[in-house]
Order: sequence, then C-alpha cells, then structure tokens
Amino acid sequence: MNAPANWHEANADYLSAALDCLRLRLERLAGLAGNAGSGEPSVDAAPFWQEEQARADACASGVEPPPALPMLARCFGLSRFEEEVLLLCAAMELDTRIADLCAWAQHPAARAYPTFALALALFDDPAWDVLSPQRPLRYWRLIEIGGDRSQPLTVRPLYIDERIVSYIKGLNHVDERLDALLLGSMRGAGDALPPSQQAAFAQAVQAWDGTTDGAPLPLIQLAGPDAASKAALAGHVAARFGCELQRVCIDTLADRASDIDTLARLTQRERMLSPLALYFAWPDADNPVDLTVQGLLRRFFARSEGFFFIDAREPLTRLGRPCIVIDIERLTPSEQRSAWENALQDRARASHGALAAQFSLDHAEIGRIARQALQENADASDEQLAASLWSACGKSVRPSLNRLAQCLDACAGWDDLVLPPEQRALLGQISAQVAGRAQVYGDWGFASKMNRGLGISALFCGDSGTGKTMAAEVIANDLRLNLYRIDLSAVVSKYIGETEGNLRRLFDAAEDGGAILFFDECDALFGKRSEVKDSHDRYANMEINYLLQRIECYSGLAILATNMRSALDAAFVRRLRFIVNFPFPGNAQRRLIWEKAFPAGVPREPLDLDRLARINLAGGHIHNAALNAAFLAAQARGPVTMALVFSAIRTELNKLGRPLNEAELRVTQLREAGA
Repeated sequence: MNAPANWHEANADYLSAALDCLRLRLERLAGLAGNAGSGEPSVDAAPFWQEEQARADACASGVEPPPALPMLARCFGLSRFEEEVLLLCAAMELDTRIADLCAWAQHPAARAYPTFALALALFDDPAWDVLSPQRPLRYWRLIEIGGDRSQPLTVRPLYIDERIVSYIKGLNHVDERLDALLLGSMRGAGDALPPSQQAAFAQAVQAWDGTTDGAPLPLIQLAGPDAASKAALAGHVAARFGCELQRVCIDTLADRASDIDTLARLTQRERMLSPLALYFAWPDADNPVDLTVQGLLRRFFARSEGFFFIDAREPLTRLGRPCIVIDIERLTPSEQRSAWENALQDRARASHGALAAQFSLDHAEIGRIARQALQENADASDEQLAASLWSACGKSVRPSLNRLAQCLDACAGWDDLVLPPEQRALLGQISAQVAGRAQVYGDWGFASKMNRGLGISALFCGDSGTGKTMAAEVIANDLRLNLYRIDLSAVVSKYIGETEGNLRRLFDAAEDGGAILFFDECDALFGKRSEVKDSHDRYANMEINYLLQRIECYSGLAILATNMRSALDAAFVRRLRFIVNFPFPGNAQRRLIWEKAFPAGVPREPLDLDRLARINLAGGHIHNAALNAAFLAAQARGPVTMALVFSAIRTELNKLGRPLNEAELRVTQLREAGA
C-alpha cells in the first residue's frame, strides 16, 4: 500500500473511530450480561456507539483510496457482518482493553478472546455461514479458529492473521511465509525493450488485459535459451501492471512440499493485497529432485492464481491453468551493436560491431561491462579500452561452462606452430572468418541470406601429437577468446536423454559468450550411425542426430579433433566448413620443432638437430622428450646434453612401442665422449 502520509493519518482516524465503536458495543453487551445475575441497571450505550460508527463511516467516505479495512472488505467480498468480525479479531492486537471486554461480555465463561458466539450477539444482521471454509474469512486465511476441536465451534477462539493485522494498520508487506520463498526483487525494466521483443511484450500484456472478470489469469511461459532477455521482458510486463517482480527460490519451495496448498492460497491472497508478480525458473534437469519440484510447481499453479511468469527452455504442458507461450529470442547483433553504442557513446567505436558479433549479451550486462571498462580506462586509448571490453566480455560467461568443459590456457602463438604452408593458411582463414563475422554477416548482409547457424565448424584430423590441440590454442590466443575442451565424462551419460541435455546446456552457454568449443577425440561423440538392432542403437543414433543438428546451428566456433577420420559420420563431415589435415612432420619440420622445443632459459650443450630430426617423432612426442630431458638435466645438476635427450627419446619411443636404433645411440655417445 504505497499511500501518502495523509492517507495514513486518515486510516488511523478511521481505525480509531471503529475501535471506539467496537469498545462501546462490548461495554453495552458486558453491561447487559452482568445485569442478568446482579440486578444492577444495564448500561445503555447505544447512542454513543452509533455516533462512533457514523464518525468511522465519515472517515471512510472522505479519503481516496479508502481506509485499509473497507478496502480489504471490498477486495475479498466481505459482508458487513464479516467485516465486523474481522475488526473484532484485529482489535485484540490493536487495543489492550479488548481482551477484558471480551471476558466481561462472555460472562460467566470469562473467555478473554473473540468467539463466533460473541460476534453473533454483538453485531447486527449476523449470519451463521460466515465461518464456512468456503466463505472469505476462512478461505483466504483472514482468520483462524483455535482451541480444542472437542469444543463447540461457536466458543473456540478466533485469531486474525498477522499479515492482515499489518494491512489493516496500513503496513503492506509480503507475508513472511511467502517472503522466505523469494530471492528478491528483479530490477531491470529501466532500459527500453529492443524491437525484436516488442511483439512479445504486446502479446503478454494482451493476455492479461484480455482476461474477463472472474476468469483466471493465464500463466505466461517465456520459452527460449536466453534467461536474461526473458527476465528483462518479465520486468517490463510486471511494471506495465504496476507489479513488483520477485524471483521464487525453487529449492526452498521443494523444502516446503507439505505446505504447498497453503502457500498456493497465500500467494493468491497476496496478489489481491499487493502488486506482486512471481517469476519461476522451471527446473529442466532429469534428476529425481527436479522431477519432484516439477510436480510441486504443477500442483502450485493448479491451486493458485496471480501474475506468474515461467522461465522454461521448451513450452510446458499439463500445468493445470490456462497458459500463454511466448518465444523470447536473443538480441540480434544489430540490437546489441546499438546497445554498445549507447553504453560507450563515442569511445572505441571500431569495436562495437566485433563485440556484438562475437558475444551474445543482454542490455543489462552490456551496460555493466561498459560502465566498468570506462571507469577503469578513463585515461586510456580507444585501443586499450577495446581490449579491456573484449576481455571483460569473455570473462562474463566463463562460470556457466566450467561444469561441462575445461578452460584451456591458450598461450601458444603462430610462431610456436610448425605446419606446412597449406595448413597454416587454412588455420589463418578460420581465425580471419571468426574475426570478420561482423562485417560479412552484418554490414554486408549475409546474415539475411542464411537460415542456419552463423558459426564456423572445423575438423582437425591427424595422428596423435601432430599439433591439433596447439592449433586450437593458437586460434583462441589470436582471437582472444576462451577455449574450452569438452569433458566427455561430464557430457556423455548412460541414461537416456541426459547426453542431449548436457550438450544443449553446453551449446547454450557457449553461444552466450562466443567461446571456442574444442571436441578432442570427437569420434567418441560424432561417430557413424549404426543399424538399429535394439533400443540402445536407436537412442545412440538419436544422440548423434541431435549433435548433427546442434553443431550446424551453433553460432560460435567449434573445433573437432580426431585421429580416426574414417570413424566420423558422413553427414557430419558434410556440415563442416573447414577440414584441416595435420600431416606427420618431415625432417625439416622436425628440426624446426626441436629448435623451438627448449625455452631460452634452459642450459644446454650444442645439440645435433639434424640427427634428432631423423628420428620419426611427431611434435607432441618431441615436446614430451624435450621436457623429460630437461628434468633429467635438473636431476643431474647439469645442462641438457645429447645423451640426456636420447635417453628421453628412448622413453618416449618405448611408450609408442617403437624400437630405437641402439647402434646410432652408441655412435653418438662415443662421439660425445671423444669430444
């Protein structure tokens, strides 16, 4: 009840007059009751309480909005007698004299509390049905009946709900039983909605505006992967109806399963007392806890009504209430670009398009990143500001991917990569296409010509150790993007449907931040579909089908690496934009790899690089051998020598199950000894 101070004064005046009238009624009834056994004259205070009643009525008619009690009576459809019963119960909390008056009025029982029998004797036009569970006083939990159930209903104590007492007094706060379920107000309706979401806003407003009197308000389901955009839209719709939007804690709701019916009724009551809208994030995982919560939510919606939003990835059914499904799309690149321009004004203008093309962020996140970067780079150049913005955008999405993937520290550069010119050129094209997406897709209009994902997929195939992982690191380092290696143990599940769910969460999170996904040993996920002989084959093929569709729609860069290209499904290979074959390095390339294998700070004697290059090892194995040789030198407290390198090579070849020409090793060792 957001009322001005003069309303609170008028409400206090009305309540004072109503309580005075009630006290006079009780005194009159107490005098009549005491007179029956004592022979004392009765106390006839009828003219006085009628004057107080007239004063209360005058206070109620002279203020807008009306005082709290008449407003509450109008809201819940209370009769005059029900309103008076509610006032009698509230008076016990507001006036310390009422308890004694109740006891005197109910002599000889001396019940120092309101009862239904007292109300029947005290007020005009009493009605027996007001204490029915279907009448407003009990249906909306305005009052509760206490005492021993063995007692007659008419003499058991009546208690007013604490929330209702506060409302009558002029304090309108959320019921504490509901407040424990709420995570706090969802703010964010300050920014104007982008054009792509204006139609969704109009659809939601029309759904609630078009509800006829007496008809339940429909649930509004906000479907889609962009949780931030859905929350922003809900905030705008709630503001349109004058409601405060609150997010519901689903975990707490699960802990209150036994009270779900009471909470549903209180929630509907709260909607009538205060402008409140609730936002539910639908649990979409398949574990037993989430399934239980889904059942509780369905029961809650079937028994309550209000301004409810449901954030769900896919449209839901069987909710027990009329529903409106509204698809919420991510901000388009052009809308994100406009948001960056508004947030940064004239700073770092050259980076606006690249930021919008690479990262999928909502208005609030763009504004937060821009403000922080401008504050930290107030005196920096636009180039430094652009670099800071790019780094901040990359960091903003990292936590959502860490559960299903490992973030790799991409420290390798182009100079560290040893490949033939053709493969280096292909890798350069991949990096250039990712960097140039804003210009080609946005400025040149190719996005309007494409009906599939605007991302890039590349397959790196070659033997183990030929540089596939390093190449992915080089591209990530060049683009200054996060590189995530997919954790197959976290993604693949033996339970039906869980693998697809994990992959969906992975791709959704990666699309928000433009991360590079690196599927190492991808043949484990993208293998050939097999002939269906049993249910296991059918569900395995469904997983592959889902992967083929999702990799095609992914808007970022996906790199897949395998040393078994023949094991990949042919339909999957067709969907790839780049295929880079990593050949086994020749002599010249192995020599260059050996030359770069040892950092400048490693103490070493002159090494025969030509002789080392003649040993058939891939780049990854050369790196392992160089590292092992450095540890051997550290153990011997001396420099790296050819003997130590050959010892490390022998260890590496033994791992591969390949023999080393021991005669060659002995010749080399003799030469070193003679030297």
